[in-house]
Amino acid sequence: MKPLCCASFLFLICSGVAFGQQEKVLWNFGNGPTDGARPMSSLTEDKAKNFYGTTLAGGTVGQGTIFELSPQSDGTYTEAILFNFCANYVGQPCLDGYQPSSLISDAAGNLYGTNYMGGPTCQTGTGNCGGTVFELSPPQSQGEPWTYQVLYSFCSVIGGETCLDGSNPHSQLVFDASGNLYGTTTRGGSGHLDYGVVFELSPNIVGWTETILYNFCSLGENFTCPDGALPQAGVTFDKSGNLYGTTELSGWIKAGHGLIYEISPSSTGWQQTVLFTFAGPKSVAPLGKVSFDGAGNLYTTTSGGNSTYGSIVRLTSPGGYRSVFFDGSNGSEPAAGVLVNPENRYLYGTTTGNLARTYGNVFQVSSRGAITSLYDFCSLPNCTDGASPQAGVIGDTSGQLYGTTEYGGTNNQGVVFEINP
Repeated sequence: MKPLCCASFLFLICSGVAFGQQEKVLWNFGNGPTDGARPMSSLTEDKAKNFYGTTLAGGTVGQGTIFELSPQSDGTYTEAILFNFCANYVGQPCLDGYQPSSLISDAAGNLYGTNYMGGPTCQTGTGNCGGTVFELSPPQSQGEPWTYQVLYSFCSVIGGETCLDGSNPHSQLVFDASGNLYGTTTRGGSGHLDYGVVFELSPNIVGWTETILYNFCSLGENFTCPDGALPQAGVTFDKSGNLYGTTELSGWIKAGHGLIYEISPSSTGWQQTVLFTFAGPKSVAPLGKVSFDGAGNLYTTTSGGNSTYGSIVRLTSPGGYRSVFFDGSNGSEPAAGVLVNPENRYLYGTTTGNLARTYGNVFQVSSRGAITSLYDFCSLPNCTDGASPQAGVIGDTSGQLYGTTEYGGTNNQGVVFEINP
């Protein structure tokens, strides 16, 4: 890890509950037989304040959608379904993919994401349906449909029974300055266990070409992977062009402990450095992506561990580590990373609330490490305010937070929400 500046604050193990926070449901999913259902992704916003996201279920085939929410003058939102997954359905395979991730966009308004399952390689008869990377492009003329394109189909390179090019991506993608895409897959690769890769996709005149930057489980043997295994989250760039991420497992993978890693470009290819390996008597699973503050400190979250409710982790360099634990009342079991607000030095995120027997919340962490629950979901009868957020939040220039819940809402098929912290 490159030298980073240390911030002037320390995490303190504190908690609290904020009262009077305003939550507003912007959209209830499940409105009609072809609406999307169960959003598990974060949102992305364009300059016109439209939100884009994906749903795991619903749509014309029941395998999920890409949706757009547009603000109206009266403060409400209207929805447009831009794409129905599994629309290209041949027998059993979904050639366009399904089980989509969170989206990113480019300057032209094109949307990019991954599908955990499906893809053109399903046609080969090998049974390897390893998912896809896709692009959805806006129409040239108003009223025309958006154009969907599979940029890459995983399991295109097979070695024995392993997808050497990776399979089953679960992560959000990220661009570099040259327009190349980067992400992870949870399975596949040339490691001794097929437990994932970091990949790069580069555009060229004939399409997109994949390069494997790192194969997890390249170290160790049998069920030992000291370099990590099973990445659930994508990668994040620092200012120097290095990539950072987390893996759900590491070491003796049956122990259930993950790690935080860095991969850096060099003259001989990309090199991995393990920055921190979680350990202890209970499994510690970092599932979310990493984020940086202005001083270069790295943040992510974990589920389980010494606190059965999960934690927020900060790494500084050289070798600095701090954590603050959820106690159930201020959240439990985060499944995503955190949003860093450099203006007020707060962190924001969501928890799923499984171990606390709640339905999740939106939390805030102050510069002194105090965790505050900004909003507890299912606070209204029948959880009409939403329940069980699986993805993190995004923020706008006015400080509002936006996200999705998998369940709850008027149809119990999930919502898009706004929080005024």
